[in-house]
This record gives sequence, structure tokens and C-alpha cells, in this order.
Amino acid sequence: MTAKTSPRWRQAVVWLHVVSSVAWMSQALALVVLMSAGAPAMAERLDSVLLAPMANVSAFTGLLLAGATAWGYFRHWWVLTKFALTLVQLYAGIFLLSAALRESADTGTVAWLQIAGASLMASALAFQAWLSVAKPWKKTSWSPAAKPPTAPTWVFVAGLGAPAVDVAAGITLGYPLPALELVMLIVLLGFERRRRRRRARRPSARSPRSAPAASSPAA
Repeated sequence: MTAKTSPRWRQAVVWLHVVSSVAWMSQALALVVLMSAGAPAMAERLDSVLLAPMANVSAFTGLLLAGATAWGYFRHWWVLTKFALTLVQLYAGIFLLSAALRESADTGTVAWLQIAGASLMASALAFQAWLSVAKPWKKTSWSPAAKPPTAPTWVFVAGLGAPAVDVAAGITLGYPLPALELVMLIVLLGFERRRRRRRARRPSARSPRSAPAASSPAA
């Protein structure tokens, strides 16, 4: 027996993922405009107050939806591509662009590489949006035949609560803090691993549980 999943809670996580992804892309475009206009201090403020939290929420809800539904992380090439692009964007945004924006806010100068980086971020997010709509390409060669089951409702409920708590904590502390989101992803990955192991050990519903007895010889 598997726990039932409420479609409304799952749809609520999908809604949060779409909203935060649109916010992330629009704020990346706003960075391009502010830096092009010579306002690095405003760009740095936008990055730390709005863009970084929205990027965290978008990445978290996307990873949650992949791991908690039948899509999985590595079953489809378009999901795997989004997964890889998200990790690259998070790394580049946190360790490269945000650090450069803080330096620009102090010096009052903007390098063209920063504008190019924010433009690439917005372009990658637009490409990911197309991937989500078109769902191109085939399944990966290592994709299992059986679809993994959807996670129970509590996973999606927690998927809405964790970003809310982390964003509130980030606003209070003055910098993004995706603590609960990271903890929940780790728990979800462990949960999925155990569930797949149990599913692999479970006998297939289409095959008999035991080998049929040898037929009696004809009279």
C-alpha cells in the first residue's frame, strides 16, 4: 500500500515553481537594465533581496518536483538538462555574479562581463521554460521501465513550508539562507533511494511469485 497524494498540494508546488522561476528570470533582466544604466548599487540590492531568494525557491521546487514525482532526476533528457543548468546557474550566481556585484557596488563601476553574465542567466531560464513546455527528446538510456511512484502529500506540504521559512529567515538575517530547503532535499533523496530499493526487491505484479510446479506426465 502506498500513501495517497493530494493533487492540490502538488499543483501548489508547481505554481510556486512557475512563479519563482518567472521572478528569477525577470529580475535577471532587471539586473541587465540596472547595470547597463550604471546603477551597480541598485543592482546589488536587487540581487541580494529578491533575485537570490527567488533563485533558491525556483531551484528547490524544481528539484522537489522531479524527485517526488514520476519524472525523476535522470529518466528524461529534458529534466536532466534543466537539472544541470540549474546547478550551473546557482554556482555562477552565488560565487561569481553576486561577488562581482558587491565589488561593483563599492567601486561604482560595472564590467561588461557582469552584464553578459546576467543576460546569459535570463537566456538560460527562458530556455528552461521552453523545456518545461515542450518536453523534447527521448528518455535516457538508463531510465527504468517502471515509473517511480509519486511521493505522499506531506512532501509537497513541506515543499511549500520550507521556502517560506527560509525566505523569512533570509529577510531577517539580511542574506539568503536556504537551510530547510537543503535539509528537505537531502531527506527526499534518501527517501527516494530507500523506496526504489524496496521496489526493486518487490516481486513484479505481472510475474508469479513462485515458479509453477512441473506439469504431470501425460497418461
